[in-house]
Amino acid sequence: MSALPGPASRARDAAEVHGSRPEGVWFAPGRVNLIGEHTDYNEGFVLPLALQQGVGIAGTNRDDGVLSVRSLQTDTPVDVVLADLSPGSVDGWGAYAAGVAWALREAGHDVTGADLVLDSDVPSGAGLSSSHALECAVGTALLGLAGIDLDPTDLALLVRTAENDFVGAPTGIMDQMASLHGRAGHVLFLDTRSLEVEPVAFDLAAHDLALLVIDTRAPHALVSGEYAERRDSCERGARTLGVTALRDVTLDALDDALSRIDDPVVAKRVRHVVTEDARVLDVVRVLRDGDDPRAIGEHLTASHASMRDDFEITVPQVDTAADAALAAGAFGARMTGGGFGGCVLALVERSSAQRVADAVHDAYRSAGFDDPAAFVAEASDGARRVG
Repeated sequence: MSALPGPASRARDAAEVHGSRPEGVWFAPGRVNLIGEHTDYNEGFVLPLALQQGVGIAGTNRDDGVLSVRSLQTDTPVDVVLADLSPGSVDGWGAYAAGVAWALREAGHDVTGADLVLDSDVPSGAGLSSSHALECAVGTALLGLAGIDLDPTDLALLVRTAENDFVGAPTGIMDQMASLHGRAGHVLFLDTRSLEVEPVAFDLAAHDLALLVIDTRAPHALVSGEYAERRDSCERGARTLGVTALRDVTLDALDDALSRIDDPVVAKRVRHVVTEDARVLDVVRVLRDGDDPRAIGEHLTASHASMRDDFEITVPQVDTAADAALAAGAFGARMTGGGFGGCVLALVERSSAQRVADAVHDAYRSAGFDDPAAFVAEASDGARRVG
């Protein structure tokens, strides 16, 4: 096999130091969403890509029904008896790992216990799906150790069950699908209703472009009332309009739909979701047709404005980063992730990526914010065994 990703290599080395040679090593990537925010739980469209950064796990079977997980990011271990797992029985970061084991067993998969050592280079709290990368890595490792071959979409659904029912976060399906179905050099056009996945070529380098990811360093927490409120507003809007989900409201029918909603906040939430779905479809058309990717920039910027004004999920650091990137010459910029912090994407000339990152840094200094961080995203392969 090729060289292990950094987190997988460090997890393997740590496992060897603290025990015996692991039976296998697995890796699951984080993700960044090019466009399509808060559309997944509305059965709409999203366009994520798997990152090079992710979670590596070294694992060994054990037959005593105990799941033991060690993370190189924390001194707090997780040791649980699988038969005793139930929603709410594990707190903190360990709930994500234990929840996946619980969901696998609830689905009838014979997971009997394991020693897992993990490492991650996905920035925590940046909106790059570090928790889902952890869950997908744990699921892939436990299935691999048990010799179970499971379709990636089926595993994604079980990971969502773990997130929703065990951890208690009302997240959708995008992050898991991106981590498990990722393909190098492609974004993933995902219909979250049918779960159909289409890899769409995304070769920015061929056009001398880059996707700059700016970690705003603003705290990002999904298990919160704000996320749940946005989801509830969308569901109320769908009920008012008599549709299964907001995905069923077309852009042409939006004005009529909004005239039927009395609550102005719900109307704004509906407008964001309907226009965001349309933007995803527009971006996919540009990429499928092989047009100049610079053309997607206006859709990225419009997405950010919608999240700021209609969905109301941006924060000053996020808006500052997007505005500074555009002022420095980005073709488009938008917040990515669940909101209230996280990262901003900027579509830039490849040769100007550092200059744009520096401009954002200067704008942060002027505003008195903590320094941001930035890197160029490369679309990568999904969860897999690497050693």
